[in-house]
Amino acid sequence: MNLWAIHEFLAWVPDSAVAAAYLLATALIVFLAFRIVRTIFHRTIKFELPMLHALLQKAGGVAQFALVLLATSLVAPLLPLDRATSGILHRILGAAFVVLAGWIAILASNLAIDRYISRFKTDNEDNLLARKAVTQMRVLKRTASVLIGIIATGSALMTFDAVRQYGISLFASAGVAGLAVGLAAKPLLSNLIAGVQLAITQPIRIDDAVVVENEWGWVEELTSTFVVIRLWDWRRLVVPLSYFLENPIQNWTRVSSAIIGSVFFYLDYMAPVERIRTKFEALLKDMKGWDGRVANLQVTNITDRVVEVRLLVSARNSSLVWDLRCEIREKLLAFLQKECPEALPRWRADIAEMAKPAATGLARAARA
Repeated sequence: MNLWAIHEFLAWVPDSAVAAAYLLATALIVFLAFRIVRTIFHRTIKFELPMLHALLQKAGGVAQFALVLLATSLVAPLLPLDRATSGILHRILGAAFVVLAGWIAILASNLAIDRYISRFKTDNEDNLLARKAVTQMRVLKRTASVLIGIIATGSALMTFDAVRQYGISLFASAGVAGLAVGLAAKPLLSNLIAGVQLAITQPIRIDDAVVVENEWGWVEELTSTFVVIRLWDWRRLVVPLSYFLENPIQNWTRVSSAIIGSVFFYLDYMAPVERIRTKFEALLKDMKGWDGRVANLQVTNITDRVVEVRLLVSARNSSLVWDLRCEIREKLLAFLQKECPEALPRWRADIAEMAKPAATGLARAARA
């Protein structure tokens, strides 16, 4: 009797309301089941599978919603609805699930790459291998996110017949519209390809000291389309990725961070070069920035007025060599001013030839 009453009651309920009730019940069951499984996992084996635990912490809500969409899309064809309505509902729920699955894949790839990058320390002086790995992983991270996003969006759209037919006809025609789309996407595609090439060949890496467009700075960030250079005065130079494959740049830390710096002095012909060399070497021993590898003083040029003296010094990185060069200039200049003033450049004139006409004139006046 009770079952018959329920059946009679349901016969008066609209099919749309019954379908909504089924969908709501399915979503509630999946939601509760996911919460129970997640709680059991956190309390039992989260330490044995730290990667999965971190992924659930970061993408648990998205995964839960994706499972609800998957379950409801599977139930949709069984609902008491006409075939067209249930088919549309099934496609919409399936497309939404594909998009969320792509989102989860992006979060998972980013999490895995971030955990791998965390193993490397780039704040050490000898960090060439660490910067190499970090650069590759960051470029790979952004490239993977873009590719996964494109694949997920395309797969979701292709679940609809109208979109699939439009895409097939678009690729088959290969006409003006396809050409326009290709030309419009050329900058994005060229930079994505350039990013992959940079990750493989690595002409630059994170924290490399570079000179780009006559500006000196460090590579601060590598994105999927551009590179951010942190200049020495805290400005930021934003350069497209393709620039580094098409133009020459200076990379001061390509092989190692150690670098040689030069200091030039323009001195008088009377400058005691050997004494200055001895003082230069003595000063270097008390300078913390010098790494002890290169210390050289040479007379590199002689002009009609001055002698050019070049001093070469080495340091562990470009910042230290800059400070070292400035310190050498200050201390060696003070030494020249105090102990070797004759070494400072001066203007000369040969007054002996200029005095001859005057002396001749005085002799003639005396005879007269």
